[in-house]
Amino acid sequence: MKRLNIGVIGAGRIGTVHTETIVRSVPEAQVVAIVDVNIAAAKELAERNMVKSYSADYRTITQNPDIDAVIICSPTDVHALHATVAAKAGKHIFCEKPIALDLDTIRRVLQTVEQSRVKFMVGFNRRFDPNFRKVKDMVVQGKVGEPHIVKITSRDPAPPPAEYVAVSGGMFLDMTIHDFDMARFIVGDEVEEVFAIGAVKVDPAIGKAGDIDTAVITLVFRNGALGIIDNSRQAVYGYDQRVEVFGSGGMVKVDNNAPDTHDYYARDGVHSSLPLNFFMDRYIEAYASEMREFCRVVACDEPVSVGGKDGLLSVAIGLAAKKSLETHRPVKVSDILAGTA
Repeated sequence: MKRLNIGVIGAGRIGTVHTETIVRSVPEAQVVAIVDVNIAAAKELAERNMVKSYSADYRTITQNPDIDAVIICSPTDVHALHATVAAKAGKHIFCEKPIALDLDTIRRVLQTVEQSRVKFMVGFNRRFDPNFRKVKDMVVQGKVGEPHIVKITSRDPAPPPAEYVAVSGGMFLDMTIHDFDMARFIVGDEVEEVFAIGAVKVDPAIGKAGDIDTAVITLVFRNGALGIIDNSRQAVYGYDQRVEVFGSGGMVKVDNNAPDTHDYYARDGVHSSLPLNFFMDRYIEAYASEMREFCRVVACDEPVSVGGKDGLLSVAIGLAAKKSLETHRPVKVSDILAGTA
């Protein structure tokens, strides 16, 4: 099998994760070019991973006939531009979430992708986490019976800078979007209605930037199942990532990953290690599995397991949550999709 030539657009944290994952864990592919408007960042990442080509202009990747696929890790507000240009150039695309912050732009991107007949995969890496995958498999196998309630806890170890918050699309489209996708994935059905409440409890600067840092969201699924998501931008004990599904036949849950599994017993109590403290540590295996799938579906012309529709619907749920927060009422996802909310 010919090794895939891949170009990476964006040399920030997630671009670094994907580049290093391919270099270390995906032998069927190679990163041949890295682009970032911060040319120093592109140069540093390229040299550290022995990638020969780096640039500040994304068109050096999209216009390169030797590049088979593009990994888009640029800022959110240019995901759609980079995906559209890459698709028109015939490049297969892996795009970090969200595709865009509004549904019309996402629909235009997906139309271009369809017309260009290229693969398009969205970076919902948590689907590839072994713990969460086990929960999904047990639901599919009927181990919990009919799902009644799914609970997702997602709390970051530290809040992002307010400058980032201002351009990220807000908590629901930047952070909770992973949880919306995970809820759909695990339950195996679509969300019909969303109700969200939120507050600024962590960093007043986030509130001044027009966002919240603490939220609870309830979901109603088409099949009648209920979902509860709780988010915080800061958990002082580490990166808190837990899932539970309760159903008519039982319950399955997964807890946090820690750097080790020791328990220390002493007079003052029982002690263990805190959860892993950063998403790159917690989901490193998921990132590798995700990227291996992308390379395989491109090389073998297989369908992607998480594509444009998943990206569109998760943004729609996020927009419903934003509307609910603003209006203090439940919001139908169908109204968001129709533009009538």
